[in-house]
Amino acid sequence: MSEPIVHVVGAGLAGSEAAYYLAERGIRVVLHEMRPVRMTEAHKTSQCAELVCSNSFKSKSPVSAPGMLKAEMTQLGSLVLRMAGQSSVPGGEAMAVDRDVFASLITRAIDGHPLIRRVPGEISEPAAGIPTILATGPLTSDSLCSWIARATGTEDLYFYDAIAPIIDASSIDMENAFIANRYDKGEEEAYLNCPMDEAQYDAFIDALIAGEKVAPKSFEKEKFFAGCQPIEAICATGRDSLRYGPMKPVGLNDPKTGKRHYAVVQLRPENRARTAYNMVGFQTKLKYGEQSRVFRMIPALRNAEFLRLGSIHRNTYVCGPKVLRPDLSLRGQPKVYLAGQVTGVEGYLESAACGLLAAIFVEQRVKSLPHSAPPANTAMGALLRYVSAGDEKNYQPQNANFSLFDVGLFDGVAELKRDQAREEMARQAIRNFKHWQGSVEA
Repeated sequence: MSEPIVHVVGAGLAGSEAAYYLAERGIRVVLHEMRPVRMTEAHKTSQCAELVCSNSFKSKSPVSAPGMLKAEMTQLGSLVLRMAGQSSVPGGEAMAVDRDVFASLITRAIDGHPLIRRVPGEISEPAAGIPTILATGPLTSDSLCSWIARATGTEDLYFYDAIAPIIDASSIDMENAFIANRYDKGEEEAYLNCPMDEAQYDAFIDALIAGEKVAPKSFEKEKFFAGCQPIEAICATGRDSLRYGPMKPVGLNDPKTGKRHYAVVQLRPENRARTAYNMVGFQTKLKYGEQSRVFRMIPALRNAEFLRLGSIHRNTYVCGPKVLRPDLSLRGQPKVYLAGQVTGVEGYLESAACGLLAAIFVEQRVKSLPHSAPPANTAMGALLRYVSAGDEKNYQPQNANFSLFDVGLFDGVAELKRDQAREEMARQAIRNFKHWQGSVEA
């Protein structure tokens, strides 16, 4: 009997997680990555798991949907979370990483594994008859998009994703900034806060509204994921919308005065040396010249040097409930699995979790094991249920949040108040996950 081989297309978070999980369980993996032969609109390197947007893996709180997902992924030996821990930078309550160190660690683990062979070059369609995981993410190549469209009958599912700027730390005016975490949460003060008074905020909003933006292509309608909207799209809903969104001053009292400012822009460290900072929540579609002009209206950033300016790119995904089976394989293509953002999950953490799920199901197939998935009263199970069995008429990208959970699937939770209910759901979810894991590994 020949040794099983699985192909994984895409060495991002989902693909790297899937490839490593399978290899650790004795399955040979051919990992295809088109970079550097062909680069994308957003990537700059050929490394595995390059982070192109934020450097945050969301909340570390165990009583949060991302925290619950992390707990379950850790149970499965997540490569992404292990390397995130080894490349961490201060992020307050959030798990943040030095993106260069993180990608280097993932790449080293992938390339150093004896059962993984990484092959550069673009894949236009999966090889016939070989179990394949398509984990090509939001920037799937046109040729592979065409194959997925033909295989699924899907032509127009996409949304726009935006990237926030990164600033050279030495160019920040520290006299007009202060260090603090919102509500003092987190083990180490991590965020640089750039305050604005009412007049400064109003002038900034005027400039933001008037600033020249990158226009969508004539044949595309702008559609933004709610959790990653450009600040211009948020601002369009009202002049104060940014003050109640990414620029909210709540929970951030200036240690110099003890007072709360009118609006605050937060900067999060990009690396361990804190030589670069990311503008939190400042995804943008402003043209490059306009970004420099408008963002330098923030007092602490008046002399800012931008190491990377913000940008916008198209993000492709399928309607999961319409085209995916419960094991994440394509309907009509039982040996082709989807993983990561192309399924409609949104976020680094969720993409990696989806990669783990696809790998689990592929392992079950190649080892002739019965299909078994985490139950819906776990974080991974709830995410899987949304992707494969959600409402196909209203399907849109989704990240880990409590709306994914059916409270009725948790014992005694419906009668509890919100915070107590979430604590109990977190406790039960990891218990339920460990029970499922024990049953499939027995």
